[in-house]
Amino acid sequence: MSDFSLKASVRNDLGKGASRRLRRANEQVPAVVYGGDKDAQSIAVEKTAFYKAIEDESFFSSVITLVIEGKEQQVVVRDLQRHPFKPLLTHADFLRVDATHEITMNVPLHVLGEESCVAIKDHDGELHVLANEVAISCLPKDLPDYLEVDISELELGTTLHLSDLTLPAGVTSVDLSHGEDHDNAILSITKMKVRATEEDDEDESEGEADGDSEGKDDTSAE
Repeated sequence: MSDFSLKASVRNDLGKGASRRLRRANEQVPAVVYGGDKDAQSIAVEKTAFYKAIEDESFFSSVITLVIEGKEQQVVVRDLQRHPFKPLLTHADFLRVDATHEITMNVPLHVLGEESCVAIKDHDGELHVLANEVAISCLPKDLPDYLEVDISELELGTTLHLSDLTLPAGVTSVDLSHGEDHDNAILSITKMKVRATEEDDEDESEGEADGDSEGKDDTSAE
């Protein structure tokens, strides 16, 4: 599990206008932390550390230590709102977590062994990744940064499902907990489709053009 810590302060000046002023100051990001047995609290997160943290994929599947005016709270990211065209965060939602209660999170799925995969390397196979994330449930201490699946030994025509994943101890699949009907496919390897080359396309176009010209000449002769 990765170790992330963010500093924040309590926001007493609320509303859209207050949030805009906070963003213009360009030092903090408006946010809210909620859940557990406490009321929701409006906060402002120190911008520099926050922006650096979101560059790491594992940040979004980690328990984060949120230090609000010196007091620590364990949280996970529930939502990030971004500016429609500028590289800016406009708001963040954090959910408090309890060490004794399971949480549900989406964690990234990493595919290993593509370069050495027999089906791809020796049999012109093509990899289709059908799921980039997997929904899991576990205690905060067992939360993995990501899940892995190794495809190096897979054969052509293989499809892997959620049930083929090896989950860490204490971690369960949310979908599989609903029954076998939810054993969704996560990836497949199929025969690569033959794509026409540009030269073939050009030759075909020239052939059609010649045919059209001949038809026009015949019509003129009549």
